[in-house]
Amino acid sequence: MSAAPAVRDQTAAYSLLNLIQGSVITQAISAAAKLGIADVLADGPLPAEEIAKRVGADPEATYRLLRTLSGYSVFAIQPDGRYTLTPMADALRENATDSMRGMAMLMGHPLLWEDWGHLLTSVRTGEANMPKLRGMGAYEFLMSNPEYAGEFFQGMGSISQSETDPVLAAYDFSQFSKIVDVIGGRGALLAGMLNQAPDAKGVLYDQEMATTDAKPVLEAAGVADRVTIENGAPFDKLPAGADAYVLKHVLHDFPEDACLTMLNNLREAIAPDGKVLVIEYVLNENNERHIGNIIDLWLLLLLGAKERTLPQYTELFAKAGLKVVRAVPTSSPVSIIEAIPV
Repeated sequence: MSAAPAVRDQTAAYSLLNLIQGSVITQAISAAAKLGIADVLADGPLPAEEIAKRVGADPEATYRLLRTLSGYSVFAIQPDGRYTLTPMADALRENATDSMRGMAMLMGHPLLWEDWGHLLTSVRTGEANMPKLRGMGAYEFLMSNPEYAGEFFQGMGSISQSETDPVLAAYDFSQFSKIVDVIGGRGALLAGMLNQAPDAKGVLYDQEMATTDAKPVLEAAGVADRVTIENGAPFDKLPAGADAYVLKHVLHDFPEDACLTMLNNLREAIAPDGKVLVIEYVLNENNERHIGNIIDLWLLLLLGAKERTLPQYTELFAKAGLKVVRAVPTSSPVSIIEAIPV
């Protein structure tokens, strides 16, 4: 009687397969987000048939979608067969405190998937592929496609918004008398900083189209009377004389020469005793898993830009006459890099 063949250990292969099929889960989550399934379940558990009815989808297909996502703890099924929210599913609600619905919808968009289909080209060339694919840069393409731009900025905004409270909790902004938020958009972060610094004035600096909706945000936070909105482009001269200049997710969008232009303008504008606060993903040097590594590939693909390690930021800042003092971690993936003029 022949011996039974030895059973291979296929753990690694199936773990890899699980990662390979991650794109399917991305699309499944995106579909659930676009249908609004999490919002339907906000008031309590429901059977798949009722969920399908409320979101306008096929009952069996909806059940199959929920069954798959429940295996990844996005939704859960109760003993009575009704589906319910999990903590992750709750973050798919449109009005959740840290809603990721916008990002989920963006990650399923056909145009974004077309971009990612060309990652290999960017890895081979080291250059952004967006200009080659679209015939224009990333920002020009977004401005030419307002529907996609709406989803893109909503998705990115959902991540940025989730970082605001951790940043405010990690750093003492009350030490400043005048804070300039460079490329600050609608001003939500600046409003939070000014609420920590009740005697400080603020300047919201960005292009006019980015600050259009800022006034209601600042008014709702009770700081509108302490904020001046100044419009300008990223590489223009900055409002001068402040003791704090904040750049959140700005430098990572640009190659080094452009970053240096911006930092040199900042160095020229800052008060002698001022501080530069750059809020970015600071990559680990040991290749640990970090969301910044994923964003880094995204930046390569779309813009030819990159995320950086702390030594890389230190070297970059030094070229602009700025000295990195420390990097303050937050409870989110971003850190606050504090630098001073030298």
